[in-house]
Amino acid sequence: MPRLALLLSLVLLLAPAAHAGTGFREISLPDKNSPTHVSIWYPTASNVTPVLLGETPAFIGQPVIRDAEPMAGPHPLVVLSHGYGGSWRNLAWLAADLVEAGYVVAAPDHPGTTTFDMRKPDAVELWKRPGDLSRTIDALLDNPDLTGGVASGRIAAIGHSLGGWTVVELAGGRFDAAKVTKNCMAEFSPIYCRIFEALGIGRDASSSAALAADLSDPRIRAVVTLDLGPGRGLTPESLAAIQIPVMVLGAADDVDLDTATKAEIAATNVDSGYIFRYLPSTTTRYSLIPGSLHFSFMQPCKPGAAEWIEKEAPGEGIVCRDGVGAGRETIHRQVTGMVTDFLRKALPQQ
Repeated sequence: MPRLALLLSLVLLLAPAAHAGTGFREISLPDKNSPTHVSIWYPTASNVTPVLLGETPAFIGQPVIRDAEPMAGPHPLVVLSHGYGGSWRNLAWLAADLVEAGYVVAAPDHPGTTTFDMRKPDAVELWKRPGDLSRTIDALLDNPDLTGGVASGRIAAIGHSLGGWTVVELAGGRFDAAKVTKNCMAEFSPIYCRIFEALGIGRDASSSAALAADLSDPRIRAVVTLDLGPGRGLTPESLAAIQIPVMVLGAADDVDLDTATKAEIAATNVDSGYIFRYLPSTTTRYSLIPGSLHFSFMQPCKPGAAEWIEKEAPGEGIVCRDGVGAGRETIHRQVTGMVTDFLRKALPQQ
């Protein structure tokens, strides 16, 4: 074949992936208590005009084509886990970026710890969070028509805040509730102790045993944490035994834990540093993202959003704060670049 013809054929072969749009659909996973809502993003060749997803007076939406025909796979899969009190909307920006890179992305709203279903401490079943992601994987593998097909050997998990804890559990981390509740005030801080209480950590022997169990999923081949918490309850032995690649990204600047009113979902980069200390050095990457605060990993805010949120919900405007001189768009670009580079190496083409 002449060289020019060969180059043109390669361009045509790659063109659909390069110009793919973002399809979006929602499903429900059956559960004996209440269904688990799951949002799914995937590559599509549809030329239907996109709509803005997650657009609010405070937050910028992402363009998607609802229920579009998916491009044929199999595609690598990333499951996302939101933080305490959050939802699928928090990491929709990252989902869109990952779809552009060829991934299918799915994010469940974790029952009991999501915006739409917040339960009292004595009813929170934290240990079920990793299972929500595993059930999501099951659903996508069993129903390829939803996404165009998923590559079963190329699955990763990414989580922010409590979602970061969730995906480390999927990788094989084990949690010691007694460790974080014994001498909590001396070992941690009042705000951390309130977080543990809100999460129902250490409330009784049965819940502590459930948290200490092996909650891993061998289908997960790589994990990314975004300013995770509570990381210091994960045992050093279990972290050292994790055999898959892990990328730990932390906020370069901490939220002021003494004054923050969004305390229930605050974390510090101490947790990221803690798990990095015990994870295998040969398979772990660790970085603090310049200019980022804990909430910089959430969805992009509109100009003036912090002030608008403060009027609607005093103390909540912190979710739109970034470090001095930092912009969330720049932070997101850096995170996307690091995540896609990491996943490209951790989930190689088969």
